[in-house]
Parts: sequence; C-alpha cells; structure tokens
Amino acid sequence: MPSAKAIAIALAAIVILAAAATSFFSVDQTEDAVVTRFGRYVRTVGPGLQLKLPFGIEKNYNVETNVVKTMTFGYRATDPTGTSLTRARAFEDESMMLTGDLNIVDVEWIVQYRISDPAAYLFSVQEKEKTIRDISQSVMNQLVGDLPILSVMTSLRTQIEYEAQIAMQELFDNYGFGIEVVTVKLQNIVPPEGSVQDAFEDVNKAIQDMNSYINEGKQYYNQEIPAAEGQAEKIIAEANGYASERINMAKGDTARFDAMREAYESDEETTARRLYIETMEDIITSESGNIVLIDKNLETFIPFRDLGGTV
Repeated sequence: MPSAKAIAIALAAIVILAAAATSFFSVDQTEDAVVTRFGRYVRTVGPGLQLKLPFGIEKNYNVETNVVKTMTFGYRATDPTGTSLTRARAFEDESMMLTGDLNIVDVEWIVQYRISDPAAYLFSVQEKEKTIRDISQSVMNQLVGDLPILSVMTSLRTQIEYEAQIAMQELFDNYGFGIEVVTVKLQNIVPPEGSVQDAFEDVNKAIQDMNSYINEGKQYYNQEIPAAEGQAEKIIAEANGYASERINMAKGDTARFDAMREAYESDEETTARRLYIETMEDIITSESGNIVLIDKNLETFIPFRDLGGTV
C-alpha cells in the first residue's frame, strides 16, 4: 500500500500538470483572443502562445479578426465560394421588396464584414447572425422603398450599395457590435416572374441598346472631331502661308514700282525710252505667234497677212 508521502507527491504532480495544461493557449495568425476572469473581460491578446491563470480562473475565446466573412441575402449558395447564384436556394422572404413606385422587386445581395473589436463582438450582441440579417434587410428595404423600380434595376445600383454600407455601419456602431462592413454587393435584381418580368426585360434591353448607341456616337465623335480639327488647322496654315506669299509679292511689286518711279523722275526721257525698248523686246520675243513690223511713215504699203501661214 503506497505511503501518504507518495500519494501527496502524486497529487502534487497531477496538480502541476493540470495547472500547466490549463495555463497556456495558442492563438492563430488570423485570430485575436479575448480573455475573461470569472466571466469578466480582462484583456485581448494577439497571435502566438499565450498565458492565462489555470483551472478555469481565466478563459480564452479565440475570434477570427483577420478573416472577411460573407452573408448572403435572398438566397443561399451551394458552391464553395458561398456567393454564387448558380443552383442556389431562394429565400423570397428576404428578397421580395416594395419599391417607391409600388412595384414588387426581387433583390439578392451579399454583405461582407470582418470583426474589428472581438470583445464587443462577443459580449455586446447575443444573436449575432440574426442581428446582422435584420439590420441588413431593414436598410436594404428602406433604400429600395425610396426609389422607382427602374432606378433600382439600372442606374442607381452602385449608389444603393454605397448608401447601404454606410447605413449598416452606423447601426452596427450604435449597437457596439464590433464589426466593420467591408462591402455590400447587389447580386441580382429582377421583377417577379411572369409578364411583368418579360416587360422589364424588354425595358432593360432597350436601355442597353440606348447606351450602346450612345457609346458608338461618342466613339465616332472622338474619331471625327480630332480629324476635323487637324484639317481645319491645316487649311488655316495654308491660308496663312498664301497670305504671307501674296503680301510679300505685293511688297516686292511696290518696291519695284517705287524704284521705277524714282528712276523716271530723275531722267524722264531716258527712262521712257528704256521702258519702250523693254516692252518691244517682250513683244518680239513672246510666243504669241508671227510678228509683223510696219513703218508708220509708209503711205502706199498695204499690210497683208496670210492667216493660214507666215507673212
């Protein structure tokens, strides 16, 4: 039978082992750990091997703070990404909404968030997923309910996503939820099935065609306007060059005329004779045809010219 000392040693060893086993815990790189003492929050620690008081005096709760979580609304995805609409299960109680112009529309969207304050996330709200769903649905219903259906389905999608993210974040902060909304993304917006959906699909197709024509027009504009501007600049440059040429020619003619006038004024008789001789030389050497010279003092000579040949 073991002695009392041996039993005491064995018990001490068990206590030491139990203390060691309950005094250390590890935190993953994607996590932060919230430590409580007798149920009261004490501290938050980061990744690595951490120490706490043993025997359940302090407890740790590891929370994924560096992981972006995704929640879908109006459907539940079955693919590995958790967001695809392919073969997804519909949840019409979440997606059916009333628009501002009293039309019914089916809206499916996702909310991505991450935990920014693990202590607040653990202790501020009890039913976390339900609260996130209720707040997100409330915000989306309000935004969609203020807009006409065509705006919701086409031009204001981005605005709805942005305003939904801001409004959800404000409500989460008011609750002290400890989460940060990373993005809100509309997945699918369609009217109810039937003739209404067919009509809206026709409208969407018409809008897409309109946008396509507008884009084609802008592309043609961007091609033709620079070409026309270049052609206009070319014509202006040619006109400026022609104007400069004509001005220079006119100045040259003026300078020559002034020189001739000055020469004439200095010696009128000599200048007149020179001009006469130069003019006669131009006439004789011109390519205008045969030249006939007649002395003006002849009185009995009858000029005759053979129109079919030389004189």
